[in-house]
Amino acid sequence: MSFSLSPTRAATVSTRAMVATSQPLASLAAVDLLRAGASAADAAICAAAVLCVTEPDATGIGGDLFAIVREPSGALHGLDAAGPAPALAPREPPASSGPRSIDVPGAVAGWGELSSRFGRTGLARCLEPAIELAEGGVAAGFNTSRNWRASPRAPVAFGPPPRFGDSYRLPALAATLRAIATNGPAFLYDGPPAEAIAEASWLNAEDLASYQARWVEPLTVAYRGLEVAELPPPTQGVAVLEALAILGDGEAGLADQVRAVALALEDALAHVRDGTDVAHLLGEQHVRARRGQPPAAVTEPAGGTVCACVVDRDGMAVSLLQSLYEPFGSGVVAGDTGIVLNNRGACFDVHGEVIGGTRPYHTLIPGMLSRDGELVGPFGLMGGFIQAQSHVQFLCSLMEGASGPGDPQAALDRGRFRVAGGTLSLEQPLWDRAGELADLGFEIHRETARSPFGGGQAILLRNGTLFGGSDARKDGCALGI
Repeated sequence: MSFSLSPTRAATVSTRAMVATSQPLASLAAVDLLRAGASAADAAICAAAVLCVTEPDATGIGGDLFAIVREPSGALHGLDAAGPAPALAPREPPASSGPRSIDVPGAVAGWGELSSRFGRTGLARCLEPAIELAEGGVAAGFNTSRNWRASPRAPVAFGPPPRFGDSYRLPALAATLRAIATNGPAFLYDGPPAEAIAEASWLNAEDLASYQARWVEPLTVAYRGLEVAELPPPTQGVAVLEALAILGDGEAGLADQVRAVALALEDALAHVRDGTDVAHLLGEQHVRARRGQPPAAVTEPAGGTVCACVVDRDGMAVSLLQSLYEPFGSGVVAGDTGIVLNNRGACFDVHGEVIGGTRPYHTLIPGMLSRDGELVGPFGLMGGFIQAQSHVQFLCSLMEGASGPGDPQAALDRGRFRVAGGTLSLEQPLWDRAGELADLGFEIHRETARSPFGGGQAILLRNGTLFGGSDARKDGCALGI
């Protein structure tokens, strides 16, 4: 199906609090919590849980999670809730699906960390809307229906793939969510779900029981007056920051952006590994040397993700991303729990082999913007490995001109490029600019599909007003109070 971006709609505006997600029901549930006085962390958990129901192809409690939280004081906190491969996994070529593609699911542990450290309402209250929707049923959005029907890994246990607008229910998932709400996140890792996960995968009880999400220090660079924060390895966040450093503070043309992105992705694929220090990629000497080099061909697989951006009335901001990796992840459901398990282990392809007890190169990269110590806002862009590329394009669009951050909705809806291997794919709004890119050495492809270019959410604070954007490529919206 061909897809053409229509003229952008206006950003959503409000003065107290706001949420932006890829599904209206997730945005509505989260904004209801904000109206009741919940924190941005509570609202982000709520939205993430609802998205497990409304976009079960892209996310679920069998997946992983990364987030950046910015406190009203300006303190930044990174949450890494991605799980490793089995500790005893043999070194072997990674599987793209099935039981041997599954890493420890970290999302629920991530919910627990967010709730205990920054929440107000308690985890059970955050999960109520998702439980109600999974039990009572929801209507399939356009993207959910399209991806569900196209996926060869869609679980038979979930029933026939719904058409756009058809309703479906996930009662087994509702029961598991209710048990987590009652017993806490540990229930997933040492209760009956853990037994079902171990039986369905190559993970064992110890892999699950020993798992803990971790708090990490975000990486930051300055770009055109903004402080841009991303997460360290195993995420590809450093690719965004290196590309911005290569671009510098001048106006960045389309060819400049492609060149910077390709160079930064080449470095990230070579150097980002679980636990590695990538600070040298942002050093002045390295960045200066890279500016003079030709762009590289970078090969990255596809994937799917959801994003929730939230700002509450106290000024706390959260950017949260959660994913199964590819549509319906491994294609494996853990017993009768309703838990679809991730296939994040497929990303060990970047390493060449599975490395037991470690996490592979990761696609999920939440982002946060500040300026002069003040909040500018959370953002995140989805779509597997395109995320670093689309982060850079979003920020370049946002900062066009001399007046500072512009309209997040317009910046999200701009046409995008995607570098993959030796091919440079262009969305239709960029087709007539192909001539500008002819000298970069890529084969240029005029793409008609929407899925290769992901989607995104963003909220920006300007002069006391929140401006929210939700990508036209997805089904969602920004809502405020």
